[in-house]
Amino acid sequence: MEVNEMLVQQLADLARLEFSEQEKTEIKGDLQRMITFVEKLNELDTTNVKPLLHMTADRNVLRDDVVVPSITREEGLQNAPAANDQYFKVPKVIKK
Repeated sequence: MEVNEMLVQQLADLARLEFSEQEKTEIKGDLQRMITFVEKLNELDTTNVKPLLHMTADRNVLRDDVVVPSITREEGLQNAPAANDQYFKVPKVIKK
């Protein structure tokens, strides 16, 4: 697959990014190297290779659920720019 200016511009548009001409040239080279690497990997015979689902044999490594002291509601609301006795007050963001 060949990476061209049109592909780089299309990817930039989709990602809503703007690049200078120098950055586009660098990105074009980087993308071409990545695609070449993936194409090289596709040449390998992986018929007897099991898929790797996890990087380690560990599963569900969870910490113990320990209750720790927390701040009170009053302490949490103390530095709020706007609050009543129970909640933070925030500006309305959804208009009907």
